[in-house]
Amino acid sequence: MSFKIKSVIAFFFISSFAFSQEGIPVYSDYLSDNYYLIFPSMAGASNCHKLRLTARKQWFDQTDAPALQTLSYNGRVGEKSGVGAIVFNDVNGYHSQFGFKATYAHHIMFSRDEVDLNQLSFGVNVGFNQSQLDETDFMNSGDYDPALGNIKQHASYFNLDIGASYNFLDFTLNAVVKNVLETRQELYSEYESDNLRKFIVSGGYVFGNADKILWEPSLLYQYVDKTKESSLDVNMKAYKNLEMGQLWGGLSYRQSFDGVQYRTGSGTSSQKLQYVTPILGFNYKNFMFAYTYTHLLGDIQYENSGFHQLTLGFNFLCKPVKYDCNCPAIN
Repeated sequence: MSFKIKSVIAFFFISSFAFSQEGIPVYSDYLSDNYYLIFPSMAGASNCHKLRLTARKQWFDQTDAPALQTLSYNGRVGEKSGVGAIVFNDVNGYHSQFGFKATYAHHIMFSRDEVDLNQLSFGVNVGFNQSQLDETDFMNSGDYDPALGNIKQHASYFNLDIGASYNFLDFTLNAVVKNVLETRQELYSEYESDNLRKFIVSGGYVFGNADKILWEPSLLYQYVDKTKESSLDVNMKAYKNLEMGQLWGGLSYRQSFDGVQYRTGSGTSSQKLQYVTPILGFNYKNFMFAYTYTHLLGDIQYENSGFHQLTLGFNFLCKPVKYDCNCPAIN
């Protein structure tokens, strides 16, 4: 591949990455019993302290393909407070970001007793991000472009996420504003924006027979303030209690409301981002394991291979009495 083509590809990724790299990407990992990754108000909302480790890899047959790792903890402190922390590492070719979030949540209980779930929660993340652009490999072709250096550039910034959650028996509703502050990374110059805000809302309901199968339909909508892009996740999960644990799985479909046009042999066509994500998980005592696979849809794709993600979880310091509800994210 010629250096000019490489430069064009690098320019494209720099311009798109500058707008999208605003913290932890919103994939489908929240469906692996990990709503806290998105919503700070869920810190300590459960009756257990939760530790979660995720690893996501895209396009195994490509060098420097996107990869994401997260480590998170959240738990209840006292009767009305929750705390949490998230460490993440996101790599995409020449670009990467490392970040940390510290969380405090306040929970207001309207319950009549200890087993009646009626909880309103508010939470805030204080986050630190460091972004990196590695230009050291740009010069390997032997060509020289004065616009590109042979260095690793770094930029750091702080930001806030503010959210709320309401859990009532078998129903849940969550909302968050991510990257509340106007801040610039000063890494991609004119290609980046001060406005990194994203609005996310989700809701779900669990029904069925706990002795047979529980069903959980849910929706998640997200909107990017700067680019006016939006998308909707339509999800369905099922839970089955077994003698040795709980088996669960689901299917998620994401549809973007914005698309791009491209040329075809007969003219032009358009395509919107859409993909399906099957999920399979198992809970054994206080341990949780989940596998997530994402498959892109549409005629134009970078590679046929999908995105793979593993989640390992551990629950501890659980309350002896569970809530009297079908609420897997809380019990």
